[in-house]
Amino acid sequence: MAQGIPIIDIEAQGMDASKKKSVFDVFHRPKKMSASEVLYQRGITTIRDLIAPPAIKLNPNTMQIGEIMSRTYFVITYPRFLSTNWFSPIINIDFSMDIAFFVHPIETAEILKTLRKSSTQVQSQISIETESGKVRDPVLETALEDIEGLRNNLQQGTEKFFRFGLYMTIYGQDDKDLNEKCQAVEAILEAQLVYTKPAVMRMDQGFAATRPLGNDALDVANNLNTEPLSTTFPFVSSDLSSNEGILYGINRHNNSLILFDRFKMENANMVVFAKSGAGKSYTVKLEVLRAMMFGSSVIIIDPENEYKHLCEAVSGAFLKVSLNSDVHLNPFDLPKSIEDEDSVGLLRNTIANLIGLLHLMLGSVTPEEDSILDRAIREAYAIRDITEASDFSLFTANSFPTMSDLYAVLENMEGAESLAARLERYTEGIFGGFLNKQTNVETDNQLVVFNIRDLEDELRPIAMYIILQFIWNEIRSKMKKRIIVVDEAWVMMQHEDAAAFLFGIAKRCRKYYTGLTTITQDIGDFASSRHGKPIITNSSMQLLLRQSPSSIDLVAETFYLTDHEKFLLLESNVGEGIFFAGSKHAAIKVIASYSEDQIITSDPRQLLEIEQAKKDFDAGQ
Repeated sequence: MAQGIPIIDIEAQGMDASKKKSVFDVFHRPKKMSASEVLYQRGITTIRDLIAPPAIKLNPNTMQIGEIMSRTYFVITYPRFLSTNWFSPIINIDFSMDIAFFVHPIETAEILKTLRKSSTQVQSQISIETESGKVRDPVLETALEDIEGLRNNLQQGTEKFFRFGLYMTIYGQDDKDLNEKCQAVEAILEAQLVYTKPAVMRMDQGFAATRPLGNDALDVANNLNTEPLSTTFPFVSSDLSSNEGILYGINRHNNSLILFDRFKMENANMVVFAKSGAGKSYTVKLEVLRAMMFGSSVIIIDPENEYKHLCEAVSGAFLKVSLNSDVHLNPFDLPKSIEDEDSVGLLRNTIANLIGLLHLMLGSVTPEEDSILDRAIREAYAIRDITEASDFSLFTANSFPTMSDLYAVLENMEGAESLAARLERYTEGIFGGFLNKQTNVETDNQLVVFNIRDLEDELRPIAMYIILQFIWNEIRSKMKKRIIVVDEAWVMMQHEDAAAFLFGIAKRCRKYYTGLTTITQDIGDFASSRHGKPIITNSSMQLLLRQSPSSIDLVAETFYLTDHEKFLLLESNVGEGIFFAGSKHAAIKVIASYSEDQIITSDPRQLLEIEQAKKDFDAGQ
């Protein structure tokens, strides 16, 4: 038998009550402490001392805890109908608050008795008004219908009845900050016909009710049955799956699949923002590979040789654009006749695009020089017998003028000497072989990649402009399901005319069954352009991957992110971020199969291993 304090059977020994108490005191009476021991105990720091605020000041309408102000609200009334997830805006609001739900079950038998009495009273009132010849009262009829429906559900056991208390304690740095936050919460709830009141003269009870103690100190509740009560459930994750489309990744909220067909949305445009190494090109290549399986044609502007391996794997056309390459694009090309556009409109649009390109090439251009350029371009076309009345479908690539033709026209025009001198380097000078030849490019392949890695930095925005103009002509000439990918789009956004041209494509490409994907790691340059924000808003899908601390505030401001979402983007691993589709968004993790990963990887170490494996395989054949 274990040694210890003996168990005394008080009843067996026949002790009276006073003796029982004295025996109890023997074992449980606290030891009397000396004065020094009392002082010592007072000096010991407890957990309660560590977590307690320095002071609390209670006011009728606020409660000050240390230096923080707080105010507690309770809900007093709800509308007739509550939609699912109606409380989500409050849960996701971007400031600190504590929320408490108290659900008190009520016995079904008791509530059925009450509902029976209420039903009798309403029916009696309806009968009295009918006998007195009054017009029917829809309010009474609706009340009777609700009561009878609830009685049936309670009787069948499909519903239960509860008293539901919803309390919110809001915090602010001072009275002004607190009032602004309280007004924001009230406005959100009142927009849904949910009305609240502050716990005036009971702020301490309200504060206690919102602690994680399970103590309903306020006890201000509304009667709700199961169905409306279920709509208050706060942990509703976004479901971004549709019935068809391609797999973009895994929903990190609930591990569901994020499946979308971008062409079934309002528009098929997409923007991707991420810091270098966060996986933006990897993600886009994965989307391109999967979209091609569903029949989409893809054209990519590749500034850094990111897409060469993918292009080779799917037998695509890899076109290297540089000063010495054999790939040429003539900016004077005209699209073939389009059903909904006449020749006059096509020629004028092309001339307007050419003037925008010349602004990039020539630098600052005055309004007078703009007029000269307009006239000179028209004359260059006229030399080749191309006018607004021509049938563009009859022309070939060799039918159109080149920069040399424009240069010759400018040389012989009065007042165009400066323009001709600045244009000379693109015809006779160092950049002469770049854009001064007839187009020799075909885009019949399902994947076409324009690589501009070897171009000078000065020529990159010009090259991207010309390539996009060529793509735009192809899109309008032959309609089919296409995706256009513009990597490092910030290069174009630094120049007004290039940014305007890119925005024009983003706004109009939906009409031609095309989706534009713009990728950038420098959101500052992108958003600072007056066309940057409209491109974002004209994109039904947005993907934010890991961001740098220096740019996270601008990203949060642009996409209206909460503090939690900002932290998620800062702490995300490669291929993780936030995926936006229309009004919904969710945390995403991009996952590729082993075979896909071998095709789309951008990791130099992995690419070297794949290259070495190819060499070993070839040597063994």
